[in-house]
Amino acid sequence: MNLLVPLPVVLPLLASGVLLVARRHVLLQRLLSLAVLGAVTVDAAVLLVAADRGGPLAVQTAGWAAPLSVTLVADRLSALLLLVSSLVVLIVLLYAIGQGVSGTSEAEPTVFHPIYLTLAAGVGLAFLSGDLFNLFVGFEVMLASSYVLLTLSPTRERVRAGMTYTVTSITSSILFLTAIGLCYAAAGTVNLAHLAARMDGLPAGIREALGALLLVVFGVKAAVVPLHFWLPDSYPVALSKITAVFAALLTKVAVYGLIRTQTLLFPREDVSALLLVLAMATLLVGILGALAQEDINRALSFTLVAHIGYMLFGLALFSLAGLAGAILYLVHHILVQAALFLASGLLQRHRGTTSLRSLGGLADDAPRVALLFFAPAMSISGIPPLAGFVAKLGLLQAGLAAGSILAYAAAATAVATSLLTLVVMARIWVTAFWGAPPQADRQAGEQAGGQAGRGPAARVGSTRAVRFGFSLMDGTAMALLIVGLAVAALAGPLSAVSARAADGLLDRTPYRQAVLQEVRS
Repeated sequence: MNLLVPLPVVLPLLASGVLLVARRHVLLQRLLSLAVLGAVTVDAAVLLVAADRGGPLAVQTAGWAAPLSVTLVADRLSALLLLVSSLVVLIVLLYAIGQGVSGTSEAEPTVFHPIYLTLAAGVGLAFLSGDLFNLFVGFEVMLASSYVLLTLSPTRERVRAGMTYTVTSITSSILFLTAIGLCYAAAGTVNLAHLAARMDGLPAGIREALGALLLVVFGVKAAVVPLHFWLPDSYPVALSKITAVFAALLTKVAVYGLIRTQTLLFPREDVSALLLVLAMATLLVGILGALAQEDINRALSFTLVAHIGYMLFGLALFSLAGLAGAILYLVHHILVQAALFLASGLLQRHRGTTSLRSLGGLADDAPRVALLFFAPAMSISGIPPLAGFVAKLGLLQAGLAAGSILAYAAAATAVATSLLTLVVMARIWVTAFWGAPPQADRQAGEQAGGQAGRGPAARVGSTRAVRFGFSLMDGTAMALLIVGLAVAALAGPLSAVSARAADGLLDRTPYRQAVLQEVRS
């Protein structure tokens, strides 16, 4: 069973190399990418079942024992997030293939599939890494891949956004390397399990400084306020298929890193006032920014920032209920953000724009798109009985159980943010789907949408191929919606898995035993 642990990293990297060589064979690229990501999804499901039943699975590479080897670990948390992320990556790839077949997007570059698979490998490495340095490597693989994807079909805006994104990411990476060096200097190891054992013996001041530095590192990557400025300027300008996978995964991988390091290396038994303050600031600043936007993608990007605050809220409580709520919200947020941005891409296909000032009447013109946007919009707003409501309810119950004034304030802020999220989504819905745009804007939007449907692939390809591409785009967006609804329907079992994953975070012994085995600190 341990042999399955490296596959989410190894398979995409090997396939990426093959596809770089076969970059002129479009059909081979599509089929191999789908096969590899499908295999990774199945592998992640098997790992989740195995980790849930038997505890963490650890693999030491090159025949060395921990902490000298490169360690990969699949526990309940990493396997669960790997499964959800792999499923989203697979669905978004199907959407991207539909775009390529239909010709509704810019010409599909030959490097798209290799880079996309490399991004998937970076995500897998970040989730499975058992030491700080290889966690850093996972983020760097994602950074290099995401910059290329962000600037596909380059325009002035995309290049500018890519530079902002890259400079910010490199800055946080420098801080990350600094933190790794300081951890090694203080404890003599970067293996997470071994570091957890030795961190307890360090002076309190050193532990607090290292914890604060890692908080800043992952805070930048997760777009925690006030380190969020890069995200709303970067994500909206990318292609819809790229924005969907970025919004679903990149910040959530950083939240995972924050949860993993804060619970494993810097455990505590009381509420963290600093994290609660950051959670409240992130909730409020993000949602107020969303209220001020006139573009759907920018509004969704600010909403993404705001809802990172819910995960910080659960982490700050450092309780079983709080961590379980944060994990459940992570799962929900990965799915709902991808669904919203795919729906936005479909909307743009019909009207050629995402500006609210140029939209209206889509409920009549594109009722399927209206449904695909409405359901995830209500879920992220916390409307029962959808998954967003279940996750938020768990977090609120954990906040009230904490019993501190700051926790009560954070719970009240979470409720207010949920209501304001509903206002943002209702405004988008009323304006884009029910409202009637100015006639000139509507004609311009329809002309742009028609031109988008008459790209190179549409002109050369058959009408049947174009229809198949459109159906594939709609079908994959619907599939993601169904997965989100399934999370709500299976809220009971999923909450139980999240609770067991949270228990594994609070009780560090099984993780350390699985990794270190006979090693003693």
